[in-house]
Amino acid sequence: MQMVKLPGLCGKPSEDYRRSMRLCLFQPEIAGNVGAVMRLGACMGVAIDLIEPMGFAWDDRRVRRTAMDYIDHVDVTRHSSFEGFRSAHPGRLILFSTKGDASPYEFNFRADDILLFGKESGGVPPEIAAAADAVLRIPIRSEVRSFNVATSAALALGEALRQTGGLPGVVAD
Repeated sequence: MQMVKLPGLCGKPSEDYRRSMRLCLFQPEIAGNVGAVMRLGACMGVAIDLIEPMGFAWDDRRVRRTAMDYIDHVDVTRHSSFEGFRSAHPGRLILFSTKGDASPYEFNFRADDILLFGKESGGVPPEIAAAADAVLRIPIRSEVRSFNVATSAALALGEALRQTGGLPGVVAD
């Protein structure tokens, strides 16, 4: 298994903002989306996993354009394969897909869930979907296909953290 932590790219996130929940992109194709998701992870205190191959050459400039200086506040790991990712993170896998039949707003998230999003052009292959513990679909109007992957990740992560009491800066009752 080849797993690449990105210490040169990412700083050490504050322990106060580390969550056990993870956000994972399967074979992302657009550098800007990866940067936006990295910024989301920095803001919400959630680690990001990237499963290769990616649809672009990895370089700091292309990803940093969207992630900006937030890139120094997120824990990012690149995995050479889905199998390598799962051996490193065997927790409950929640796939977000246009093929899902349950809504994240009616699902019970756990604080240690792994939220998985497929590549922009085609999601995940059937064998990856079959490995998921749940497949959720964010409700949208029937006239459109889907959200951008970074927008989907933000909606899903926000709901999952809200349910589990993990939103940064929110004081529990």
